[in-house]
Amino acid sequence: MEAYQSFAQVYDLFMREVQYDEWVEYIEEIWRKFDCTPKLIAELGCGTGNITTLLAQKGIEMIGIDASENMLSIAREKALKNNVDILYLLQDMREFELYGTVDCIISVCDSLNYITDREGLLQTFKWVNNYLNPKGLFIFDLNTEYKYKYILGENTFAENLDEASYIWDNYYSEEDGINEYQLTLFVKQPGTEYYSKFEEIHYEKMYSIEEIMLLIKEAGMEFLAVYDAYTFEAPKENSERLYFVAREKGK
Repeated sequence: MEAYQSFAQVYDLFMREVQYDEWVEYIEEIWRKFDCTPKLIAELGCGTGNITTLLAQKGIEMIGIDASENMLSIAREKALKNNVDILYLLQDMREFELYGTVDCIISVCDSLNYITDREGLLQTFKWVNNYLNPKGLFIFDLNTEYKYKYILGENTFAENLDEASYIWDNYYSEEDGINEYQLTLFVKQPGTEYYSKFEEIHYEKMYSIEEIMLLIKEAGMEFLAVYDAYTFEAPKENSERLYFVAREKGK
């Protein structure tokens, strides 16, 4: 089953402790550091629209791109509820198309790790470069090998709530850098005491800092920085997430 189809309906429930407002504040700090004041932004892998909604509430024109129709359906409902106008596009990141260029492109919550081959990631970076305004910023995060190997590893995670429960069986292959997690969901059906069972398999790919720097350059962009997530410190051996910043060099 395609990832984030069944999971979409309970994604926000299980991500309820994520401090999205702090993520946005960090992105804003990066803008200030690199003298960027974006008015139009595209987010790759926008999911249920938590980041796009927060940025739209700040008066920024937003475009959200995701390959999951179910996730985008929830994102659109969220935009309507919060009275913000956001353009959502059902597209694969490797083949996304915009109607024009934008000031900044962002991708968070390890969305780019879902591209599990180098050529696919390079193609995504090339499209990013194509749709950025001159000197526009590309800001994205990636999970690290440390996280896949030592935090997720060969482990099982679970959570049991009244509305839904999940079992997450994780497997990481050092040989090819692929992290696989098999997700079993039990979702309560509205107005009943019954639960429906769903299963999904997700794959993420580990990329080294050196690989990403080469891909940025190959795509025609300028590599600016890589940070231990939510700081401006250099990556550490035990960094679980890294933030990269690249810039369009001028068309």
